Amino acid sequence: MDSRPLIILDRDGVLNLDSDAYVKSVDEWIPIPGSAEAVARLCKAGYQVAVATNQSGLARGYFSQADLDAMHTKMTALVNAAGGEFAHIAWCPHGPDDSCDCRKPLPGLIHQIERVLGVSAAGGWMVGDSIRDLEAGVAAGCKPVLVRTGKGEASVAKLARYPQLATAEVYNDLASWVDQLLESVK
Repeated sequence: MDSRPLIILDRDGVLNLDSDAYVKSVDEWIPIPGSAEAVARLCKAGYQVAVATNQSGLARGYFSQADLDAMHTKMTALVNAAGGEFAHIAWCPHGPDDSCDCRKPLPGLIHQIERVLGVSAAGGWMVGDSIRDLEAGVAAGCKPVLVRTGKGEASVAKLARYPQLATAEVYNDLASWVDQLLESVK
């Protein structure tokens, strides 16, 4: 069992630019500046980093599994080049009406990460740009962190309506949260 603290990241809007028209290809997968380096810094500091991402574009036919695999290969290569690695990448391929247990705000993706890595997410962090990301994290015992990138700015305005997310910390982007986290553990 790996005893390194666990950090779970949403993908679109946290690691890469988001799009209301969906990120459908490797060319449309554009990293947010500093995100790959932030993941690498977490890894070098002894954290285990995983990704939990809803990808309903698969169910909707907007892109194929091969397209998603190519996006994740690009994402992983950028993080590896910066000196980091993802412990696991979990994705939900279902649409909103598919009644699955993995689509956030349900915690199924986080439970998948726990099973694969043999760790508990409780006490770890869930970093996302949407309310549903944070809800999934809190349901699995994670500390919620909201970034303003992607859909984050709109989500900040909604936070007050969700008492279970009262402890959510808000940062401009993943890199600024990582700066604060690593400074706090010095």
